[in-house]
Amino acid sequence: MTPEPMPLSQVGRSIPRLEASAKVTGRAEYVHNLRLPGMLYGKIFRSIVPHGRITQVNVSAARAVEGVHRVVTIEDIRSIIPNPYFGPAFHDQPILADHKVRFAGEPVAVVLAENYRVAEQAAGLITAQYEELQAVDDEVEAVSASVFVHDELKPASTFADLQHLKGQRGTNVALDYRLRHGDAEAAFAAADQVFEHSFRTQPVMHTPLEPFVSVADAANGRLTIHTASQSPSFVRIEIARLLGWAENRVRVKTAHLGGGFGSKLYIKLEALVAALSLLTGRPVKISLTMEEQFFMVTRHACTLKIKSAVDKNGRITARQCKTWWNGGAYADIGPRVTQKAGFTAAGPYDIENVALDSYAVYTNRPPASALRGFGAPQTAWAYETHTDLIAEALNIDKLEFRRRNILRNGRPQATGTVVRDTGLEAILDRLAERLAWDQPFDRGSDKLRRGRGIAIGFKAIVAPTTSAAIVKINADGSCTLYCGTVDMGQGSDTCMTQIAAEVLNIEAESIQVIHPDTDVTPYDMGTLGSRSTFHMGNAVRLAAEDAKSKIAALMAELNLPPGSNVPLVELFRRKYGMQAGNIIGTGSFHPAYAKPDHQTGRSPQVTPFWGVGGTGAEVEVDTETGQFRVTTLVNVVDAGVPINPKLVQQQISGAAIMQFGFTVSENMVFHEGQLTNGSLADYKIPGLLDLPRNFINEWVEARQHDGPFGAKGVGESATIALSPAIGNAIADAVGVRLTELPLTAESVYRAMQAAKGKPLPEQ
Repeated sequence: MTPEPMPLSQVGRSIPRLEASAKVTGRAEYVHNLRLPGMLYGKIFRSIVPHGRITQVNVSAARAVEGVHRVVTIEDIRSIIPNPYFGPAFHDQPILADHKVRFAGEPVAVVLAENYRVAEQAAGLITAQYEELQAVDDEVEAVSASVFVHDELKPASTFADLQHLKGQRGTNVALDYRLRHGDAEAAFAAADQVFEHSFRTQPVMHTPLEPFVSVADAANGRLTIHTASQSPSFVRIEIARLLGWAENRVRVKTAHLGGGFGSKLYIKLEALVAALSLLTGRPVKISLTMEEQFFMVTRHACTLKIKSAVDKNGRITARQCKTWWNGGAYADIGPRVTQKAGFTAAGPYDIENVALDSYAVYTNRPPASALRGFGAPQTAWAYETHTDLIAEALNIDKLEFRRRNILRNGRPQATGTVVRDTGLEAILDRLAERLAWDQPFDRGSDKLRRGRGIAIGFKAIVAPTTSAAIVKINADGSCTLYCGTVDMGQGSDTCMTQIAAEVLNIEAESIQVIHPDTDVTPYDMGTLGSRSTFHMGNAVRLAAEDAKSKIAALMAELNLPPGSNVPLVELFRRKYGMQAGNIIGTGSFHPAYAKPDHQTGRSPQVTPFWGVGGTGAEVEVDTETGQFRVTTLVNVVDAGVPINPKLVQQQISGAAIMQFGFTVSENMVFHEGQLTNGSLADYKIPGLLDLPRNFINEWVEARQHDGPFGAKGVGESATIALSPAIGNAIADAVGVRLTELPLTAESVYRAMQAAKGKPLPEQ
């Protein structure tokens, strides 16, 4: 029999975030506020064509502006970095455009001045000429196009799960992931019924309210970079590689981040400011405007085709999925998104025969990368809308159909990795309870129709990754925690102190956390993919346990019996004769991982745990206009054992609000390769008044056996199922099925008119 866990004193407390006071009083550090002596400000000149060869860049007028220190192009950068290309999956992105531009908005030159306004004015005087090339925009068409965004693909070989990538010519496909489980072809041939549908999702923006900013300071043979980054350890590694330097010559520091959501991962502005500082011998700062963020990184638009075989008992016997990911001009971490989201594209269902194909595709759009959910919200939009369509056709209750096919603990997912410690069934039960699913539902009048929908989903947590932490016990008994996890608003600093405090039996509020600084804090792969609570949390736990064991060893050395109630400061005094010394505890965590077979996509250990969430929605739809309102939104996630319940609820709420925007309003609109709504005046993110009046965010506990005190990350779980839940509710209300995001009044009205045999003309 498994013993009951001991009561916890620090884990499970809803303590306020440690940095809350500093933020509300304006004392919190942000890189945007950083000023260094002699600092130059950079302003970027960008391409206006989506694809073309650069024939001329005229910077003479910019150089003539009073106060301009220097104007830099790729030729200048090559003088110090002969191969100025970076990227976590492929070394495909030049620090500045190199003889060719691949999307409208790509950086071509930079003006440096001691005053930002002077740099901005001068950048507006730069002109460029291009030999325009045919652009590829659509992710499906780009696969077979004769126009190639890149002449050659050069893999970075950075991550173990992407090291099978090979250099290629004559293709726009950066990665093609395939998974084969069972015999899907035979199962389709024997099926009682087969259902097939296609879906699309749109490109959207991360929109952190703190735009991108980096400062580089090269001096005395070293380089210090202050940057709003989610992955300072990776930035140091990649900058050192670019320069051919040892890592200890590069220092990367972060402050508080005003949001990130995946946009500030890996290299963004850091390589550029590093090169500029090395060229000028002075500190250089580049901070983007909100509008410039649209050209930095986006979320993948997708086309998804899904087909399912179903038997007479309403069991899914086979599923085939094909997903094309619009990766834009540079791969960034898109191949990893393609793989991780690719192997969950069949959904959280127990299906014996699965065939999945997932393609990372280059196009002439701004680069796409990780965005809260790592591709899971896009695939869930397809498989959970598809699930409702099957249930409708079979006349099976939609909740019952999901229960009949749900992937239960102890069963292998399509990759072969056994599902453990997930709360999928509990989430379905809670959604049914919250929506009173088995009770009569008011469906409204002829003009105002009401409907409800549910959806569930899951994602694999990014692997393989490593985290390390240091716990330092000071001579007065106080504690300092060093970890590389970046707190960008999610409250990770607070959670880490609670984990350390639980082990050390002290108050969490008494622990000081040191912000990521690669000269001081140990390695962490990055703050992404709901990994920090599990990975860094375990590293912190191990470091605290190491420190605790050393305290016990010191007590034994001083001939004190175990459990002696001697204050720590007294232990140090007895050891050193004064208040002196430290106890250092270290911990490193690297969970088990088995790289998927390249031919089958299968692995016995493809993820350390599964991120699980479900959403229920109720809507009202005006049948005369297509206007709809989400009246109730219920988000339920599997949180393991929450470290800080209040922060968990805030994480669920924030994730749901973000995905709500991606569902009903946000869309980057392109015309002939040009972004047409690149400002917050035209690109609509939700405000408080847009939220449903019944907005419910909660969790179920499904203890993660190897998580720190049973915890797991939840930062993305509420994003996965929200879009299909709302789409399913609209379909339940008015009987029309939307297959493309975002869901708007116009798209609803068009669908209703088409259903009446009165389709509206396309614009």
